[in-house]
Amino acid sequence: MSLDAGNLSHKQFMRYSRHLLMDDIGEAGQQKLSNARVLIVGLGGLGCPVALYLAAAGIGELGLCDPDTVELSNLQRQILYTEADCEQLKVSCAKRELSALNPNLQINSYAEKVSGQLLLNNYDIVVDCTDNLAARQLINQHCFAEKKAFVSASALGWEGQLVAFDFAHNPSLCFNCIIDKDSPEPLLNCSNSGVVGPVLGAMGSLQATTVIRLLLGFFQQHGEMQRYDGKSGRWLNLRAAAKPQCDICSTEIRE
Repeated sequence: MSLDAGNLSHKQFMRYSRHLLMDDIGEAGQQKLSNARVLIVGLGGLGCPVALYLAAAGIGELGLCDPDTVELSNLQRQILYTEADCEQLKVSCAKRELSALNPNLQINSYAEKVSGQLLLNNYDIVVDCTDNLAARQLINQHCFAEKKAFVSASALGWEGQLVAFDFAHNPSLCFNCIIDKDSPEPLLNCSNSGVVGPVLGAMGSLQATTVIRLLLGFFQQHGEMQRYDGKSGRWLNLRAAAKPQCDICSTEIRE
């Protein structure tokens, strides 16, 4: 769904009025959001708030990728679903709820694991809401090759972290520089160690904000890790450096 330039309907004006009131968004910025295509990979504790906020913000086309069905244990943190959704595909439940929230959006659902072929689709930004390193590395590789933006987050226990890359404007650092693709999968995860639901909500909200900043041209933290300690309520920003021999983004290796 794209807005008619200079000719917002009353319903569109009312829906997005809090964006339109802002000098640094306004009608031109809302038009950019409505023309954007964003792929969300993973519809769990991160993907649910990401999807809700991006749909509410008026992102014109959303891709939803997740092969899983809703389980009762998901409901402590995955805020798109209810008990009635258990054993149903997450992408189907999410599409239903997001369409009810904003019926003007185009929503594409993929009940499958993320693949290189899916990542080649014409999305502007890929949001990594997965729970495994292999998926993040695959997304990183294809986003770098296609010069797409990539926003990744994770959370465990009380802690969350986020890192984003704007490969169209900065090809000198990637996710593989921070965590090598040959690193073993972490032993601890939400399934065996638990997580505080609102921490995922905080990180997912930050991912959605980062997507909007990228689309509006306000993003400047390429490769900067933002870490959140929910127990102490403190944030920490860490700057990463490009790895000279990175298999993905090193000019030496690619040449």
